[in-house]
Amino acid sequence: MNTNMPEAPSLYISALLLAAGRGERMKGVKQLLPLGGKSMLEVSLHNLEVSRVNEIVVVLGFAAQRILPLLEGRERVRVVINPRFREGMSTSIYYGLRAIDPKSKGVLIALADQPFIPPEVIDLLIEGFAKREKGIVLPLYQGRRGHPVVLDRARYGGKLLE
Repeated sequence: MNTNMPEAPSLYISALLLAAGRGERMKGVKQLLPLGGKSMLEVSLHNLEVSRVNEIVVVLGFAAQRILPLLEGRERVRVVINPRFREGMSTSIYYGLRAIDPKSKGVLIALADQPFIPPEVIDLLIEGFAKREKGIVLPLYQGRRGHPVVLDRARYGGKLLE
């Protein structure tokens, strides 16, 4: 038995890892900034890989050709290129939602530039989503809403694709 595999959630959950932006305040490619011997994107992706999500769709745009080699050969990871990334994050959500597995019940939307969200928090959000009839689950920290969010695909997925 492989003890490194995450426990499967009762619902099929897809993660969108949004990594298409330019990061204009940064010099260089923000997703490739070093963090503990890896890139920021790799750390964010690893946290999703060891969580209970069933699939991960990474949405790239700016500098996609430089980032793609980091994503090769990863199980449960698919890459989508957002040709409209300059128009904002909503376009990345749009392209990501179009690519997720049709059996997905929930969609966790995570940001590549938030590598310090541990897998345990991701799993708690998934558990909260599975236990409630709510259409959206999000973390609160000191009374403020945060990321990532989990959306009910049936309830909100179509609206985000309009």
